[in-house]
Amino acid sequence: MSNVSGKAYAMNVITPMRPPSTWFNTLIFMFTRVQPSLLGGLLGLKFIHFARWVMIRRADWPDFGQKRDPLRNDYMLFCSNFNGTWDQYIDAFSDALPNGLDLLWYCSTKYPHSIPITPFKGYIKLNQIDTDYYYNATPGAAMRDVKSGLRVRQKLVELAGKHAAMEPAAFAEAWRSALVALQNELGAPGDAPVASNDTAAADRNRQRFVDRAWPDAAAEAAAVQGEMA
Repeated sequence: MSNVSGKAYAMNVITPMRPPSTWFNTLIFMFTRVQPSLLGGLLGLKFIHFARWVMIRRADWPDFGQKRDPLRNDYMLFCSNFNGTWDQYIDAFSDALPNGLDLLWYCSTKYPHSIPITPFKGYIKLNQIDTDYYYNATPGAAMRDVKSGLRVRQKLVELAGKHAAMEPAAFAEAWRSALVALQNELGAPGDAPVASNDTAAADRNRQRFVDRAWPDAAAEAAAVQGEMA
């Protein structure tokens, strides 16, 4: 499935809007920018990498040199990357941000509201466009894994900047303190919950670069595989 890469899922939803309503949706977007608390529930969903709503008017679609299609509608494009399954994401969205969703999709044609959940899921499914190509730089990591890695890196950079001016005993103490502070960030990220052919292909394509960067690890892995055989 091209929508999935490792632990992440890419969603693209395009919903039609009648042109007379587009200006009102523009006002709604402006209102949410000055009242970000309306979308506070979205910020609390830690498994979301990215989410954006964009209005595309009829005249804004590219024509690539051919005759323009006689479109009757403007459109709303919703893009998001998240961890987990499609159902989990829609359920969490509906639970955490029902009023915000209803506000942002207010002018979309035949939008059924986010509650009850079954019509909302049906609406999203009917208007979702599959992702033809989905590149994920960290397919084996969820959003929390990435944030944990960044916190570890920040602490290591901090220690690297201080070690030259520290006595060995003081640096050893700072190192132990850092390990204690970061112990919850050092766990294995685990396997992706959803099988993905894209991830397997990405791992195969990346393996030669990994082997080149860490030749000793590649040799050890080959020796282990030989013993198991």
